[in-house]
Amino acid sequence: MIQNTKCECGHQNPAGTVLCESCGKPLVEDLPLDTPLEMRYDGAARRSQKQNPAVIDRVWNFFSSVKIAIWLIILTLIGSAIGTIYPQESTFINLDEPAKYYKETYGTWGTVYQALGFSRTYESWWFIGLLVMIGTSLVICSLDRVLPLYKALSKQQVRKHMTFLTRQQTVLQMQVEGDAGQWVERFAAQLRRKRYRVWTEGSALLAEKNRFSRWGPYINHIGLIIFLLAVLGRSVPAWHMDQYVGVDEHQVKQVPGTEYYIGNDKFTVEYYKDEELPDNLKGIARAKLYQTQATLYACTQYCGDDPLHDPVLKPVESHAIEVNSPLEYKGLKFYQFNFEQKIRLIEVKPMLIDAVSGQSYGPFDLKMSDPAEQSQAGPYTLTLSDVYPDFGLDAEGAPMTKSRDFNNPAFVFRITGPDLDAKGELYIYFPMPSAADKGVQQQINDSFKRLGSNSGRFNFEVGKMENVTFSQYTSYLNVRVDRAMPYVWIGAAIFMIGVIMGLYWQHRRIWVRIDDGRLTLGAHTNKNTYGIRADAASALAKCGIPVDPKVLDNRRNTR
Repeated sequence: MIQNTKCECGHQNPAGTVLCESCGKPLVEDLPLDTPLEMRYDGAARRSQKQNPAVIDRVWNFFSSVKIAIWLIILTLIGSAIGTIYPQESTFINLDEPAKYYKETYGTWGTVYQALGFSRTYESWWFIGLLVMIGTSLVICSLDRVLPLYKALSKQQVRKHMTFLTRQQTVLQMQVEGDAGQWVERFAAQLRRKRYRVWTEGSALLAEKNRFSRWGPYINHIGLIIFLLAVLGRSVPAWHMDQYVGVDEHQVKQVPGTEYYIGNDKFTVEYYKDEELPDNLKGIARAKLYQTQATLYACTQYCGDDPLHDPVLKPVESHAIEVNSPLEYKGLKFYQFNFEQKIRLIEVKPMLIDAVSGQSYGPFDLKMSDPAEQSQAGPYTLTLSDVYPDFGLDAEGAPMTKSRDFNNPAFVFRITGPDLDAKGELYIYFPMPSAADKGVQQQINDSFKRLGSNSGRFNFEVGKMENVTFSQYTSYLNVRVDRAMPYVWIGAAIFMIGVIMGLYWQHRRIWVRIDDGRLTLGAHTNKNTYGIRADAASALAKCGIPVDPKVLDNRRNTR
């Protein structure tokens, strides 16, 4: 059935229009006749009310529904609550086996929780999908309503239909004496004093105040959309990073996901003295200060995985990192998180000794955590064949590592050069002298003889202690990049502006027309009807028509 939307005033309205865009006459016949008009969006037609919608219109209608938006918000809140039952995996440092941790710590429920993916709730596809759908709903809800409302408010007619006036929230009808045009001008002058914008057309008047407050909810939506986009932007690696890195003293380590390196020049820890503590805490070691003297380096050359060259580093920032005093550089922040007191071997600079000739070559750098794949010692090339961070022997006497921690490191080198065949010679080097127990040394030698030549011609010696670097402390730093946070604050600020606009101001409109000496006044506001009744009653009183504001309440009169 084709809807006839042409008004008696001659204006052709779009399908779905409730009130005529020109004169305001109700076009929907089933509206109750004894109640004020529904003035939401000024009765303008919306796209979601389109007849015979196509597929894209159905999608538009789905996301423009406020009920759908509420359900999306409820589902997101439920998902967020589920994500707080147990700690998220992202809150742990070096959690290598999350399934094992949740099972041992939280039992069967922890196993189910981790298996269902709730331990990664806020990075899951369904949670991000809900946020995207909420953002889509905000955009479509706003466009579906703000465009018709803007069109209706920007093309308001001064003279409105009598039915439109008599079915407003605030109504007055009575006889007036004298010239209608002059009375309208006096009334307009009183409204201008109350900061109304006034338009007149003969014996008709339109006065409007605080129209901008109608845009408050849509400014709220803009703020929320920016907020959601910023939250989603945190899933982009370049925009957000929240990781932990442990750096031993005198060690330089690459910052994950970047071409920057962080160096721990010196770590300092101070403890409270007993006289500084209350009686119940005396004798308990409590850190008063832990500080990392750190240097941040930028890689300028050989930044990739180049086995032949160490990266060329350039210091760009230095800072004494303490709790709440991070090192900051171009959005990259390093916070002091924790520390561990444990002696670790960081680097050695051994010499290659040729037992046949008695000559020594080197020294060359050997870093425990990141050893070079190839090193040069005089005419000999040392190629790293294998690394055992925590050396041990299995049941068959074969070399193996007990863990990934460098508690008992062993390095296997293949030495090639003059007077050696093309295959070269294997040599296992223990940087820590006590690492190779003398009782198993022969077993180790036998094991490596099976792997290749091991004539015993070469040996590694460190010599001076300055060629050995130890660390007493490991400093754990929280590395953060959050380029989305400024946009989160911008979105929140815009949201608050919209809230203030919508709460502290009201859109007020007053229409007047005089026909054959009979005054008809209608007024509408989106909230605080008492205020607009008081404005109208005050202006009427100064024009010689004293009236009680309560008499103007059409809602009271139509009950």
